[in-house]
Amino acid sequence: MKNSKNKQTLEQRLNKIRAGVLGSNDGILTVVGVLFSTAAATSNNFLILVAGFSDLLSCAFSMAAGEYASVSAQREIERAVIKIEQRKIDRDKNYARKTIARNYISWGVNRETAYFIADELIQKHEIESLVSAKYTLKIGEYVNPWGAAFSSLISAALGGLFPLLAMLLLPGHLKFAGTIVATTFAVALTGSLAAKLGEFHLRPAIIRNIVIGLITVAIHYYIGKLF
Repeated sequence: MKNSKNKQTLEQRLNKIRAGVLGSNDGILTVVGVLFSTAAATSNNFLILVAGFSDLLSCAFSMAAGEYASVSAQREIERAVIKIEQRKIDRDKNYARKTIARNYISWGVNRETAYFIADELIQKHEIESLVSAKYTLKIGEYVNPWGAAFSSLISAALGGLFPLLAMLLLPGHLKFAGTIVATTFAVALTGSLAAKLGEFHLRPAIIRNIVIGLITVAIHYYIGKLF
């Protein structure tokens, strides 16, 4: 049971990290897009500030709201699944035993051993063992929507600050180039964090983020030029 608890705790932590990485990436790209569209159309710093800051706030809160809704739905689905499985147990006293055994058989355990394991598991924690074997769920340890929402809110706001500050603080002849550099650095940072936390290859993650960031900048710049 200790291992299951550690696993669920890890899942909750990774959920917050995922929300944070996605939030920061979204904050960077949406803000730089608005900044380049606006700056291409006007050189008025106040208008650029209003557009960029408004987008930063709306992005941060929309990301947080989306994460809260998504994770809340996931939690409700997990609870509903547990209730459904409990009703099946109530209707068929052998349901948990057969389901757990079939699960182990599908993993390559021989039939006799699978039923022995199932019998051992359901003696003390029938519903807990069933949902753990069938869905890898841990009763009472659900993902926290507030944690994911807060993580997404803060990371989106912080991510959006990189291009916003670069565009506002750099002198006129360096605004666009400096903002591109700041954006490239920011998306490379989020790509490296995602690779490190997800334990996958670093270089492809960084390159992918940089390419997406530069494409976003180019598209919005030329949209701004149209006006």
